[in-house]
Formats: sequence, C-alpha cells, structure tokens
Amino acid sequence: MEITKILFLIFSLTLLIFSTLLHPSLSELCNPNDKKVLLQIKQAFNDPYVLTSWKPGTDCCTDWYCVTCDDKTHRINSLTVITGSLAGQIPPQVGDLPYLETLELHKQPELVGPIPQAITKLKNLKYLRLTWNNLSGTVPDFLSQLNNLVFLELSFNNLSGQIPASLSKLPLLNSLRLDRNKLTGPIPNSFGEFRGNNFYLVLSHNQLSGKLPASLGKKDFNYIDLSRNKLEGDASPLFGANKTAQIVDLSRNMLEFDLSKVEFPKSLVSLDLNHNRITGSLPVGLTALDNLQGFNVSYNRLCGKIPVGGKLQSFDSTAYFHNRCLCGAPLESCK
Repeated sequence: MEITKILFLIFSLTLLIFSTLLHPSLSELCNPNDKKVLLQIKQAFNDPYVLTSWKPGTDCCTDWYCVTCDDKTHRINSLTVITGSLAGQIPPQVGDLPYLETLELHKQPELVGPIPQAITKLKNLKYLRLTWNNLSGTVPDFLSQLNNLVFLELSFNNLSGQIPASLSKLPLLNSLRLDRNKLTGPIPNSFGEFRGNNFYLVLSHNQLSGKLPASLGKKDFNYIDLSRNKLEGDASPLFGANKTAQIVDLSRNMLEFDLSKVEFPKSLVSLDLNHNRITGSLPVGLTALDNLQGFNVSYNRLCGKIPVGGKLQSFDSTAYFHNRCLCGAPLESCK
C-alpha cells in the first residue's frame, strides 16, 4: 500500500509539472482581467516599442515592464511609462484597471488629445502624473471625483481654459502642479480650502490673470509658485510669522502691496518677488531668516535702506537692483 501511495504522489506531481509547462497561465500571478485590459491598451497605442515585454504568453506581474502588481492581491497597481513612444490619445481602457494607484505617462511628445473621463473609474488612484506630453483641452472638472488622489501633476502640456474650482474638494490632495500650460482666467477662490498638509501649489508659466484671491491666506502652503503669469493684487496674506512656507515664487506678475508690513515665516528658504509692482521697504524681520538661500526683489518699487544682518548681504546686487530707491550693501551706500 505504501508503495502504491508513493507512486500515486509521484504521478500526480509529474502531471502537475507537465500541465504547468503546457499551460503556464496556471502558474501566473497576473489577474486575467488586468492582463486583458493591458493588452488592449498596448493595441490602442499601436504596439509601441516601450511595451514590447507585454506578451500574451508571459506573466504581467513578473515579466512586464512599466507595470507593478500588489504583493497580496496580484492586481495591477501601477502603470508608469517614463519616456518612450506612446502616440495618440490616452485610451479609455486605462479606467478598467480598478486597483490602479499610480498612473504616470511622462515625456511622450506624441501623446495628444484630452484627458479621458474614463480615469474617474480609478477610485483607488493616489498619484496621477501626465507631464511633458502634448495633451490638450481643459483641466477636467471630473478630476475632483478622484477622492483618494494625493498628487496631481499635469505640467508641460498644452492645456487651456480655466482651472476648475472643484479641485479644492479633493480631501487628500497635498500637491497640485499645473505649470507650463496655457491656462487662463483667475486662480479659484476655493484654493485656500485645500485640506492636505505641507501643500505644494505650482501654477507658474501660464496666462493666469485677475487678483490673487485673499482666501489663499487661509492656507499654509509649504511650496507655492505662481510665477510668470499676469496676476494682480495683494500677495501679503500668503505670508505670516506662524506659517511654515519654505519656497515662495511670485515673480513676473503685476502684484502690488507694501512689503514693509509683511511678516515672514522663519522657515523660508527661498523668496522670489522680482518683476512686480511691490512698494515700501524691506522689513527688518528678513534678517531673522536663518535658512534663506534664495532671495530676489529686483524690478519693483522698493525704497529705503537694506537691513543689515542675517543673510541679506550674502546676495549680490542683482537681487536688489532696479528698484525706486533701495540703498545700502550690497547696493551703493545710502546718502
């Protein structure tokens, strides 16, 4: 009897190995639905070279580039294509990967057209980065439906129109980057209501206009870059002694306020206000910014003596020149 059992076990094991070799799909980790969708995405992009590893007879969890699977569920949780040859529009099938947490398509110059609404089906999406492509159309209002989104970057595209106010409703968002597009209109008033901590807001190199919303002062931005737009009004509410901002770039706008009344957070590492219409004098409080590494207030309407102390004299004259009547080191001495 024992010999019979042993022979049966050997036969069963041999059969299992043989069937696995004949049908590798039996040992695949990749979910068949995910695999089917990925092959549809590959076909929609006309079988680009960057997706060569996506082959029907291989395991998408172990053998395919540009995707990753969750260790436990083995569902596709990341689709990341950085540089390559994707061409055409983003296919709607990307919305059929229900466990996707990261979608990143970067430096695809032939990737065109609008952002598809099918993306709203990705209820687990946390990280959406569509950058350095040639996407067009608007920044879609429907992106506000992605309630788990933490990071949203659509930089370096050809997006136009106004920024939807609804983006501020995203409960977990802590980084919004829409720079280097062709966006117009005002910054939404609602942008002072973002709930994420250590918030990064980058809207530079667009054609945004209108007054800076006072509501922005309600938010403690860690990093804010609104440079190279056509923004007007008072930017002083962005600052405050109790805030924790590290980098603030408001350069090359038409902002107009009295700098002498502004209190700066001691956490400030870089402050760029060049090419605006800022008046007043440089407050003595700037000398208390021990972490300051970048500073530029050139091409404004500032007057008075540059305070002595802190890091202010470590910057050369280009950080201060072309003002109405600033004086003192590193500029010429005051008369």
